[in-house]
Amino acid sequence: MIEIAGQIYRWNDPLVLIIGGVILVVLGFFILILRAAGRSAKATEPLMREMGWLGQRVQQLSEGQERLAGGLHHVSETQTHSQTAMLQLMEKRLTEVQRGMTESLQGTSTRTAHSLGELQQRLMTIDKAQANIEKLSGNVLGLQDILSNKQTRGAFGEIQLNDIVRKALPSDAYSMQVTLSNGKRADCLIHLPNPPGPIVIDSKFPLEAYEALRRAQSPAEMTEAARFMRVSVRAHIKAISDKYILEGETADGALMFLPSEAVYAELHANFPELVREGFEVKVWIVSPTTCMATLNTMRAVLKDARMREQAGAIRATLRLLHRDVELVVNRVEKLSTHFNQARADLEGIEVAAERAGKRAAKLDNFDFEELTPEPVATVPVPPVIGGQAAE
Repeated sequence: MIEIAGQIYRWNDPLVLIIGGVILVVLGFFILILRAAGRSAKATEPLMREMGWLGQRVQQLSEGQERLAGGLHHVSETQTHSQTAMLQLMEKRLTEVQRGMTESLQGTSTRTAHSLGELQQRLMTIDKAQANIEKLSGNVLGLQDILSNKQTRGAFGEIQLNDIVRKALPSDAYSMQVTLSNGKRADCLIHLPNPPGPIVIDSKFPLEAYEALRRAQSPAEMTEAARFMRVSVRAHIKAISDKYILEGETADGALMFLPSEAVYAELHANFPELVREGFEVKVWIVSPTTCMATLNTMRAVLKDARMREQAGAIRATLRLLHRDVELVVNRVEKLSTHFNQARADLEGIEVAAERAGKRAAKLDNFDFEELTPEPVATVPVPPVIGGQAAE
């Protein structure tokens, strides 16, 4: 280490090496000059000039060294200031990053808690849905048990028919489980006016034949199931035609209600001849959807029939209304006559009051000499007849 102008430098510092080199060069020159001095005295003047030049160069080097030392000091201060500013900036950025990470962690914690809450709610919903599915599975099994028995299956169709009829028609337009004169009990009887008259709706459900069609795999099984379906449906059509179409008591047709849209669609798609056979004996096959449409049409027929029944009462009410209007017109005419008479009386009173005012003004001025007799106008008073002025 070496100290130059109050500044400490290492031996391998470039500036120290430069200065050392310069000193060595100067010493070399001195040696050369001393040697040359012995050779020739004339060489002294160039040597002195060279020595002066070398002295100036050494002075310049010294000044450059001082400037270099000042620059190094300035660079050191600038570096220290930059390091301080850098440390402050890094501390600020580190604080911001730490705050951002804290906020992010808090937000992540909040979102995680919210997500866990939602997940818990979804799990509760899934548990409820699973419970409903288990309950529905039990209901499906119960429905299968119901449909596997003919009597309970018939009750199922009757309940569905009752629900559809109750929604489509007023309560006095139908009757459920009605016993006819032949002793047969109909599921529903619609009280339509004549014609066509009361019409019966009976519920039938050929479930075994339909399930045989669904289970059939081979052509032989399909043929046997189709035959079973034709036999079952034809039996239902014949039973309804024989039991529920009674001349003079019911309409000349009846409805066979199928409580299954699938069975209805199967008949119309693959067994249209059964539908036509029903038309021939006036037994119309309906599903829950078509039954609702048919009942709405019957509702319109019932409404029209009831309006015709009420037509006589409506005409009588219109006659009474016309008579009331005539009475009102007569009374308005009489009231108008009374108003005209009252207006004439008011005009006469106004004229008499004006004359009385003039006379009172003359009396107030004591102009007795100027008073002259004037004819007295009388206001006609209508005679009273029965407590009321004559018109």
